[in-house]
Amino acid sequence: MLTDTKLRALKPRTSAYRLADANGLCIEVRPSGAKAWRYRYRYAGKPSIITLAEYPAMGLAEARAERDRLRALVRGGGNPANVARVERAAKVERAETTFGAIATEFLDKRAKEGLSSGSVKRERRLIEKDMAAIGMLPITEVTAPLLLAALRKLEKRGVVETAHRARSFAGRVFRYAIATGRAQSNPANDLVGALEHPQVKHLATVTDPNKIGDLLRSMYSYSGSPVTQAALKLAPMLFVRPGELRKARWADIDFPGAEWRFTTSKTGTPHIVPLATQAKEILEDLQPLTRRSEFVFPGVRSAKRPMSENTITAALRYLGYDGDTITGHGFRAMARTVLDEVLGFRPDYIEHQLAHAVRDPLGRAYNRTTHLAERKKMMQAWADYLDALRVSANVDPITRGVA
Repeated sequence: MLTDTKLRALKPRTSAYRLADANGLCIEVRPSGAKAWRYRYRYAGKPSIITLAEYPAMGLAEARAERDRLRALVRGGGNPANVARVERAAKVERAETTFGAIATEFLDKRAKEGLSSGSVKRERRLIEKDMAAIGMLPITEVTAPLLLAALRKLEKRGVVETAHRARSFAGRVFRYAIATGRAQSNPANDLVGALEHPQVKHLATVTDPNKIGDLLRSMYSYSGSPVTQAALKLAPMLFVRPGELRKARWADIDFPGAEWRFTTSKTGTPHIVPLATQAKEILEDLQPLTRRSEFVFPGVRSAKRPMSENTITAALRYLGYDGDTITGHGFRAMARTVLDEVLGFRPDYIEHQLAHAVRDPLGRAYNRTTHLAERKKMMQAWADYLDALRVSANVDPITRGVA
C-alpha cells in the first residue's frame, strides 16, 4: 500500500506509470512529473478506469475515501464514469449560470447593441466589484435578502445612488435570465423602496440670460478642432441627449426638410429635431470636413467611430466651466426652463422636443410628428434667442430681441 512518504518520493519516467494502493486505487505518475489518482473498476463485466484528482491537491486519505464512495456506487449498479460526466456537466452549467456570468453575458450583448463605452465600464464595475458577493452564486440562488445585503454595503459606503443603480442593473439581468430560461423570478423587484432615497442633485445648468450669454460667447470662442466647435454650438441649440448628439449620422440629416431624424437612446422611439436656420448652417459648414465618415462628429483617432463622450465636457472644462456650473446634459435643463418660463412655449411642446415619454389622455405614447409645426417654430425661436443672448447680455424676453 502507498504512504505519503512513498508518494512524495515518486519520480517521473519517460512514460507514464502507475503504482497500486488497494481496492482499485492507484497513483499515475506522468513524464511531466504530475501525479494523479486513478480508480480501476469493472462495470457490466468490462474493466474501466477514471481519474479522481491530482496529487497532492487530493491527499491519500481523501483518495481512499473517494474510492470507497465509488466502490459503493459500483456495488449498487452505478457507473462512476457516467456519474463523473454528469458532475462535470453540472459544474460547467453552474459556472455558466452564476449571477456574474449571466450579468457579463447581458452586458456584452448590450455593448454590441451600442451601449456607450462609459456605461459598459460602469456596469462592469457593478458586476466585478459592487456585486461580487453574489457574482459567484447560481442566479437561481440569489434571493431578495442576499441581493439587499450586497446593496446595503454600498449604502454604508455612502454611495446611495450607486446602490439604486446596482438594483436597477440587477433587475435587468434577472429579466434577461428569465427570458433565456435560466431564472423564474426577479428578486430585484421585491427591493423597490427598501433602499435609502438618494438626495436629489439637479443637473448643473445655467438659466440666467446674462450667464447664458457669457457661456455662449465662451463656447463660440473655443479654438479647438472644427468638429468640437460645431458640437459645442449645436449642443445648447438642439438640446438632445449628449450621446445622441455625438453619435449623429449624416444619413439621418434631412437638409432640404431641415430635420434630423433618429431613434432616441433612452426611450427607443423615433424622434425629429427641427433644424433652425442657424443649426442647418453649422451642419452645412461641417459637412465638407466630415462627410467621408458616417458620423457627423467623428472621433479623433478613427472616423469609423463617433467622438468621445468626454469631448464636449473636456471643452467646457478647458473654457473654465466645471461640473457644478454646466454639463453636456445641462443644456436640456436650460432649454426646458427658459423655453417655458421666459419664452412661454407650452410645456407639452417642450416635453415632446426633449423626447420624453409623453402620453396623450388615452395613454398612447406620442409619435414623432406630434406638434411638429409648433416645435419647428419653437426651435427657430430658441436659436434666435440664443443668438441674441450671445450678441448682447441685455435681451428683452418678451420681444426676444436686444433691449
